[in-house]
Amino acid sequence: MSPKKNCRIYSWNINGIRSATKKGFPDWLGKSRSEIVGVQEVRAQPDQVPDEVAAVGRFHQHFTAPVRKGYSGVGLFSRRKPDALETSLGEDRFDDEGRLQIARFGRLVVANGYFPNGSGKDRDNSRIPYKLDWYAALFERLQKLRKSGKRVIVMGDFNTAHKAIDLARPKDNEKTSGFRAEERAELDRWVAAGWVDTFRAFEPGPDHYSWWSQRFGVRARNVGWRIDYIMASPAAMKFVRGAFIRPDIMGSDHCPIGIDVDPAIFGDSD
Repeated sequence: MSPKKNCRIYSWNINGIRSATKKGFPDWLGKSRSEIVGVQEVRAQPDQVPDEVAAVGRFHQHFTAPVRKGYSGVGLFSRRKPDALETSLGEDRFDDEGRLQIARFGRLVVANGYFPNGSGKDRDNSRIPYKLDWYAALFERLQKLRKSGKRVIVMGDFNTAHKAIDLARPKDNEKTSGFRAEERAELDRWVAAGWVDTFRAFEPGPDHYSWWSQRFGVRARNVGWRIDYIMASPAAMKFVRGAFIRPDIMGSDHCPIGIDVDPAIFGDSD
C-alpha cells in the first residue's frame, strides 16, 4: 500500500479578487493541487466575487466581507467542507473589518487572517494600537483552541516583518509600521508561546520575501518584505513536511506562500 501524498496549503494576499481574476487567479487556483487556500484582501462583497472564481471546481468557497465596501476581506477555498467556520473575534471593531475566518477540519483548525496594517490614512502609524489589539485578540482565541487539543495553523498577511532578515532594508524601516519594535515584539510573543514560523523552520537564509512595492523595478530587484506567514502550533507542526514561498507567481504585489502537510493532520492520530 503506497503512502498518502502530502497535502498542500496555500496563503496569498491577492490584492483584490476582481483584479486578481483578470490576472489569472482562477486558473492558478484550479491548477494549484491544493487542499486549502486562504486569500486575503479580497476587497469584494460575496456577490461581487467573479463568476470565474465561483466556477473553479471541487472547492468549497467561503468569503468574509467587511462593512466598508471595497476594503479588506478574506476568502477560504477547501477541498473538504469545514466542520465549523467562525468569523468573529467578539468585538464589532474587529469583526466589522472582515479580516478573519477560523475553519475546523477534524482536529485541524485553520485561521485565515488579514492582519491590520498600522499605517493610518496619512501613513502616521496611528493604527498600530488597533493592529496590536487585533493580534492580541486572535492570539487569545487561538491559544484556547490549542488548549482544547486542536492542531492549529494561522496563516495570512501579518503585515509585520519579524526579523531584520525578513526585509531588504531593515535600517531604513525601523520607524515604519510593519517593522516597528512594538509590532515585532508581538511576533516574539507568539514564538515564545510555541508558535512556529513554518518557513523559517525549513529555510534560515536571507532574500526570501512575499511582498514588494509596486514601484517599477522593485520586485525585479527583490527589494521586498516577508510579511506573509503560516504559523503552526506545536501539535500541528508535527505534521508539516515543508514550507515555501513562490515569488515566481504573479498577479498581486504579494506572492503565494505555503506548506505541505501529512494528511494525518486532519485525523485523530497523534
